[in-house]
Amino acid sequence: MAETQDSRVAVYLDFDNIVMSWYDRVHGRQAYSRDRQRIAEDPTEPEIAERLAKATVDVGAVIDYAASFGSLMLTRAYADWSSPVNAIYRTQLVARAVDLVQLFPAAAYAKNGADIRLAVDTVEDLYLMPDLTHVVIVAGDSDYVPLAQRCRRLGRYVIAMGVAGSTAKSLAAACDEFESYENLPGVERPAAPQRSRSRRGGGGSAQTSGESETTGDSGGQRTRSRRSADADAKARAAERAAEEAADAAEEAEEAEDEETGEDPREAATRLLQRALQLGDRGDSEWLHASAVKSHMRRMDSSFSEKAIGFKSFNDFLKGNADIAELEESGHERLVRARD
Repeated sequence: MAETQDSRVAVYLDFDNIVMSWYDRVHGRQAYSRDRQRIAEDPTEPEIAERLAKATVDVGAVIDYAASFGSLMLTRAYADWSSPVNAIYRTQLVARAVDLVQLFPAAAYAKNGADIRLAVDTVEDLYLMPDLTHVVIVAGDSDYVPLAQRCRRLGRYVIAMGVAGSTAKSLAAACDEFESYENLPGVERPAAPQRSRSRRGGGGSAQTSGESETTGDSGGQRTRSRRSADADAKARAAERAAEEAADAAEEAEEAEDEETGEDPREAATRLLQRALQLGDRGDSEWLHASAVKSHMRRMDSSFSEKAIGFKSFNDFLKGNADIAELEESGHERLVRARD
């Protein structure tokens, strides 16, 4: 972590992005897309309210992490705050004095342009406040890669925070440091979500309702009933098609992960091996463990020993004793590549 003395930090949250990503992380891929209409219609519906509660983002954990880098100069969140799913965060946001930027979507379910507005504001702030030293981007889209690169070229230390599984690797690589939201202190790691194939409503009940509506004596009533039944049938068909498309996308993503996915522990071990080989170029083959970790974070800002099950970097080194030799003397921990 960078030195906190005299560090001044700006935090920018793509709030819609982090809320939707965490919802999918808790309830399964494409879960928010499947529940979007129900959330918009009535977020107080018991089942939906429970799912939203389980996937609530801890805004305080995000801001506390950002504050570990230095004094917070500004904390700004971008979203459509008229949306019920965002409005439930009012208490958390007010308590943390977060500056809220309202972004209405151009059309139903369309993007609200948060990435463009956030990027423009960030670059403007860097010129208006040249004493800013750190920029924290809370989002996971690859759209923010150019912003991260520009901030670094302007001499700022850039940290990205996103949800595991929903953050582009290119964004993590473009930043000085990356942290997964679920690894923050106080955030409970979600259990593996169960894949849901539930369907809202039933064709039989709708048909019965339609038949009951057509029992009137008036021909006009029968016509209206048929039109209503046709409209309901089309709505149900559209909903089923959307759910099937979401399911197909989920299955395709899972198949792709199985084919191209890389075991995180194996990737971390190879990263350690490269760091030890690159560091072993001086007079002494022994390296400070902290320097090795810093080197690994520079090569892959998403590296975190806690994310792969180790309590500390020391434990990670001990778990890779076949390639790394660790020597501990007092408070000093040295490591070198094993012959």
